[in-house]
Order: sequence, then structure tokens, then C-alpha cells
Amino acid sequence: MNPLIITATPNICWLAPDVPYPRAAEEIAAEARRCEEAGARIFHTHAEGQWAAVIQAVRQQTKLVVQCGLSSLPIPDRMPVWTEHSDMISMITSHHDEAFVGLDVHVLHPREELEEYMRLCNHYHVKPELEIWHAGSIWNTRYLIDKGLLHAPYFATLFFGWPGGSWSPPTLEEYLYRRRLMPDGSIINVSIMGSEQKTILAAAIVNGDHVRVGTEDYPYRDGKVAETHELVADVADLAHRLGRAIATAEETRLMLGM
Repeated sequence: MNPLIITATPNICWLAPDVPYPRAAEEIAAEARRCEEAGARIFHTHAEGQWAAVIQAVRQQTKLVVQCGLSSLPIPDRMPVWTEHSDMISMITSHHDEAFVGLDVHVLHPREELEEYMRLCNHYHVKPELEIWHAGSIWNTRYLIDKGLLHAPYFATLFFGWPGGSWSPPTLEEYLYRRRLMPDGSIINVSIMGSEQKTILAAAIVNGDHVRVGTEDYPYRDGKVAETHELVADVADLAHRLGRAIATAEETRLMLGM
């Protein structure tokens, strides 16, 4: 079994926007260092609109794979992610339909836009993180593969329990069902928004998949708010107790095809 890749998400908590998280570039980089020390190997950041500064700061202070999020934004708003040559960029392979606290998100992402995403990723050598919300997301992923635009290994995050029209149940049955549909060559990661998180994370760990934790996904530990590096440390400890090694920085980049 390949070692475990942990993705850290120290961003806004969509369930509870008052939960604190780092916003200035230096604060984000400092949390990145703490997450790396705790066992994270991918750093998923919204950068608070400071794409260039955050990418550079995290790279200078860590060996983490820099993954830039906010896939609901239009392509022009994310161009610095490509031109600054971030390691990865999040790319939803369906539509955004989310019902967050005080915020409804409705954004269409037609296949023509997905094709443009892939042309930019291939041109700038930035790897896409494929956001897989339901089975239709997998159909679109195969569409990009068949078009010759998306190349293995495919790093894909399966989302469970995120509220809204893109919701899927945070259950073991849904996790096992959807992972069976993924194309060969996929590196499967999981994100769970809700108290069911630990059960599915444990299933992913023992099935050879990878995990994502942080304030953005679910900021609670034993009913209390925790910082992202604390949540990373918890899942790293869980992996050790389940007999799964944590990937090194070098192993992570090798698995991702970087």
C-alpha cells in the first residue's frame, strides 16, 4: 500500500464562518509549516486573493505541494495560479451548488470551461486536483481523458456531506460506490464535511486512499474548534494506529507524477 498523503485546508469554515483561520501571507505560511510538521504533504489554500505572495511564501518555508483552491471562481480570477506555476489547482468537474451558512453558491462549469482548464494546466505544467462530487463528475473526468486533455495519474478528491444540490451522503456505502467508478490511474483523496468525518477517513486510510482535513472541511475535534495543524496531527496519529505510513515530500511528488 502506498504511504498516506494528507492534505491540509486552513481556510474559511463554510459551516461556521466565525472560526478563525490565517489570512495574511505570512500567517498562512506559518500555518503551512505547522501542518507540514504534523504530517501534511499537500497545502490547499485560498490565499485570500494573494496568490503570488502565498505561493512564494509557502514554497520558501516548506516542501509542501501547493494546491490553490476556490474552484468556483472564473478562470480570469485564477490566472496567477497558473502564471506563478503553483503545483496544483482545484478544478470542479461538475457544477457548484452549495448551501453554506449565509452563502448560496450557484456556478455552472460547462465542459468547454473544463477543456480550457486543462489547456491551461498543460501549458503551465500545473496539475489539476479534480473535485468529484457525484457520479456525473466522473463522467466529465472520463470525457477529458478521452479528449486527450487529462493524463494519469489523476488526483481526485471525493466530496461527501457538503450541503446543497451537489450534496452526497457522508456514508461508507457512498464512498465505496464512488471510488469503484473512478478510472484506472486515479489517486483518490476524500473530504468530509460533518461529524461522520473520522469514520470515512479511517476507511480511506485502510483502503489505500488519501485524506484531507482542516478548518475548511470540518474544524471540530471532540466538539471543540481546532486549528488545521492539530487536525492533521490527529489524522496522522490515526494512520499510524491503523498501520499506514505517512508519505514523505519526495514520495508525494513521485505518486502525483511531479
